[in-house]
Amino acid sequence: MRKNRWKWFDKPAAAGKLTIPARGPWGLRFCSGFTLVELSITTIVFLILTLVVGVVLVSGNRAWLQTFASANKQTKQDAMAASIAFGTMGRKSNRLNYIVYEMSGNNLIPAKPKTTNPQEVVWGDAVEFRYWDVPLDKTDSHKIVDVEKPATAYALFYLDGDELKVDYGPYPPGAAPAGGGARNTAGVTTRVLAENVSTETGKAAFSHTTLNGMGQGAVRINVTLTDPADEQTLKVMTATLMRNLWPR
Repeated sequence: MRKNRWKWFDKPAAAGKLTIPARGPWGLRFCSGFTLVELSITTIVFLILTLVVGVVLVSGNRAWLQTFASANKQTKQDAMAASIAFGTMGRKSNRLNYIVYEMSGNNLIPAKPKTTNPQEVVWGDAVEFRYWDVPLDKTDSHKIVDVEKPATAYALFYLDGDELKVDYGPYPPGAAPAGGGARNTAGVTTRVLAENVSTETGKAAFSHTTLNGMGQGAVRINVTLTDPADEQTLKVMTATLMRNLWPR
């Protein structure tokens, strides 16, 4: 009786019609699909892959943030600002009319060679660059061709405590009276280039090489910037070469 009832399932399906799945043990018929174990394994593999991808993304983002923060630290920005300002000002200044100073309080004293050697490196706490900041016109209203007038403005780079500063002012009078004296503060614009600045023990921030007591027009800066957040240091060591030789 059972055989006759299920007999039609055993016949081949007609063309274009649904094929009935084969009968399994105990007369049960099975369809293709996933078991519970297979689904569990697939889910676990998917979660592991998701976790790995998440870790990679988080690590990459953290590394990028650290690189960005390191490249844009305040000390690096200060170092760049100091280097650019120092180099740019020196290149347009008068080679025959700059002065390296020693500082005592607010007094500027021209730095002199300490020995009788013809050639010597002279160190100072400040350097005054003198330059032209006016245009040339047909009437020479600014007396640019006057050999008695070698500049119209000055820039004084110096350390004030742990700050690297620069004063911009008119010349004359310049940063200090001839032969040295109190630093001029009248009509001066002061800019802070960097903070947390220090120098090497026994050395000053600025130096130049003299030949028979005369500077050769190349001034160097050598200072160290310290990040107060992590105590990391960054050295600023650069030089500027003055090309303006007016008047000869």
